[in-house]
Amino acid sequence: MKRTLGVTALACAGLLAATACSGSDSGGGSSSGPVTVTVMTWESAETNAAIKKALADFKDDNITVQLLDTPSGQYGDKLASLTQAKKLPDLFWCGNDTEQQYTSQGLLVDWADKIKDGNGDFKSDNFVSSAMDNWKTADGQMGGLPSLMNTYGVWYNADAFTAAGLPLPKAGWTWDEMYADAAKLANKNGAKYGLVADQLTSGDGPFTMSMYAVSAGGAPFTDNVNHPTKAEADDKYKEGVEKLVAAIKNGSVAPPGYDASNVQSLFAAGKVPMTFGGQWLAAGFQTDKPKIKYGFAPFPQVQTPTTLYDSVGICTPQYTKDQDATFKVLEYLNTKVWDAVLPASPVAPPAYKPAQASYFDALTKAQQTTVADTVKADLAAEKTVGVRFTTQWAQQVGDLTTANYQPILSGKKPISDLPAYIDKINGLIKQGG
Repeated sequence: MKRTLGVTALACAGLLAATACSGSDSGGGSSSGPVTVTVMTWESAETNAAIKKALADFKDDNITVQLLDTPSGQYGDKLASLTQAKKLPDLFWCGNDTEQQYTSQGLLVDWADKIKDGNGDFKSDNFVSSAMDNWKTADGQMGGLPSLMNTYGVWYNADAFTAAGLPLPKAGWTWDEMYADAAKLANKNGAKYGLVADQLTSGDGPFTMSMYAVSAGGAPFTDNVNHPTKAEADDKYKEGVEKLVAAIKNGSVAPPGYDASNVQSLFAAGKVPMTFGGQWLAAGFQTDKPKIKYGFAPFPQVQTPTTLYDSVGICTPQYTKDQDATFKVLEYLNTKVWDAVLPASPVAPPAYKPAQASYFDALTKAQQTTVADTVKADLAAEKTVGVRFTTQWAQQVGDLTTANYQPILSGKKPISDLPAYIDKINGLIKQGG
C-alpha cells in the first residue's frame, strides 16, 4: 500500500476540460438482474491480493465484485485515460483533489444524501468529521467517500535525542523547542541538518505553516482549500515564517530544494534526527526494522494543538450501471475490507471510525505505541488545517510559491515580500472563482 494523494489530480488535470459535464450514458439507481461491480485501486500487487481475498467474502446473489488489475506505478495515467474514454470502473481509489474536481465537473455520483442518514451504522456521523467536511464541494455534494486518513507529525531518532541529553518530543512540545532541538542535533553523527521538514519548505509549505498561526490564535493561510475566498499571512503567520527562516539560516533545518526523496532511508540510518512525515512510514519501518530507536510525535504547538487533515477515498462515475449495488460494495470496502488488509500493513487509519480497531491493534502488536498515540491525538485534534488547494488552478499557486515563498524561506528574498506573495495568491483566487 502506498500514498499517492494528489498525484492523480495532477495527472488528470489536463483532461478535465475534455470530459467536463459529460454526464451519464447508462447510469441509474438499481437494476433488476445480476450486476458486476468493478473496483480499481492504486495498491501494490500484495495489497490488492489481500483486498481481493477480503472481497471474496462479500455475499449478494445479485452482485459480483471484480477487482481490476492496475499497474500501481501508472495509476494517474490509467485513471486519466479511463476518464477520457468514459470507462471508469464503478469504484476507484481517488484523492481528495480528484474527487473535488471531478464532482464539480458532474462526473461522479453524489453520495451526500445516501450517507447522511445511512444504513445502520454506515452513516456520516461515524466518519472522521474533518474528512467528511473536506470531501464536500461548495454546494454540499460528495462525489466519493473518504476511506483512509493521513495524519502527520514528527519522526525522531530517540537515540540521537538521548545522546544529546534532550527530552524526547511528545504532545505539547513547542515550535521553539523543536527548533532548539534541531540546532543541537545538526552536524552530529553524520547528520547535516537537525530537521528535514519538506512539508514546511516544499510547495505545500505555506499551508503547513498555517499550523503555527492557528495554534498561536491567528488565521490559517487560506480559509478553505476546496473553495477558498482568500489567503492571508497575519502577524502570527509571519512570526512562524520568521522562525523557520532563522532556523534554515543557522543550518538547523534543511532549506527549500533539499532532496527529500530518500529521507526515510536516511532517517532509518541515523542520518536525519528529525523529519516531518505521515503515519504511513510506520508500515515501512515495521518491515525494514531500522537499527535506531525511533518515535513519532504530534506536531509542536504554540498554544492550541493543531494538525493537518488529509484523506484519500473511493469515487464512483455518474454512469455506473447500478448505484444501489455499487453503494453496497462501497459500504463493504469501508466497513470490512480494512480488517483483512491493515493487520499486515498498518499504513493508515480508516476514515470510518468503527473500522479503526484493526489498524490500532496492528500498531499495538508491533509495539508502535508512539505512532498509535500520535495518530489518535491527530484524529482528535480540535484545530486542523488543509494540506493544499484542491482547485484546478492549484498548480499556478505552486508556481507562485516556488518563485516567491521558497526564496523568502531560503533568505534570497526578504520577509517583507510576504504580502506581495499573498496578493498574487488572492489574485488567482479571484480569477479562479
